Amino acid sequence: MPLLSNHIAVVTGAGSGIGRAIAGGYAREGARVVVLDINQQAAATTAKEIRDAGGKAESFALDVTRRDDCIAMAKQVADKVGPVSILCNNAGIARRNGMLGAAEAVINDWEDIIAINLNGVFNVTHAFLGALRASKGRIVNIGSIQSFVHLRTPSSPAYTASKHGVLGFTKALAAELGKDGVRVNAIGPGFIETPLNEKVRAANPDLVKVFIDHTPLGRPGKPEDIVGPAIFLASDMSAYVSGSIVMVDGGYRTI
Repeated sequence: MPLLSNHIAVVTGAGSGIGRAIAGGYAREGARVVVLDINQQAAATTAKEIRDAGGKAESFALDVTRRDDCIAMAKQVADKVGPVSILCNNAGIARRNGMLGAAEAVINDWEDIIAINLNGVFNVTHAFLGALRASKGRIVNIGSIQSFVHLRTPSSPAYTASKHGVLGFTKALAAELGKDGVRVNAIGPGFIETPLNEKVRAANPDLVKVFIDHTPLGRPGKPEDIVGPAIFLASDMSAYVSGSIVMVDGGYRTI
């Protein structure tokens, strides 16, 4: 029997990369998937791929930085799809800039990254919280190896701060919602090849080499590498797991 039968799963940032892979994985395990992305066409494409493969999916456009829109989306999903029992907060951006650049660029990076990667997780979670408490649901947040470490390459303090924040939010929410039967966990991807970092990988192969040289498994990750952990944390297989982060980094943090 599929692991996620009778569940409705919301996945943000599911128009591409890790979010698209997780949405497809949830659908293969029997969930009805609500695909959310700021890019409406990308969201629709993911949903169509799921339906073409025999799964169930609807898609909607959502900017996770817009709190009122998140609240409206939660109501729309409840009315049109049904009670949500799984939420995967995946939407995010990454910029590899430090603090020593032009002041305007540094400030813009901080505001944009925190708005999407951290405030966005809060906005969507808060909007769907009533449904998740009612269903004794599961929340899966996408953190990072930068939830723990600052990488050995020049990298954005804003991104590092945002992913530390996601892990802290995960733990705090797990402690608060446990009495309601809601489990809250995170996944910490390492260096994953996605459209988000495609240009950086193409323009800076030396940067890629730094990551791979520090990864015991000796390869970059693929979006599909995140799917198994995401299914585990959303399913009853992890019924006694909450407040944790599952690292999917090829062993990066071991050395």
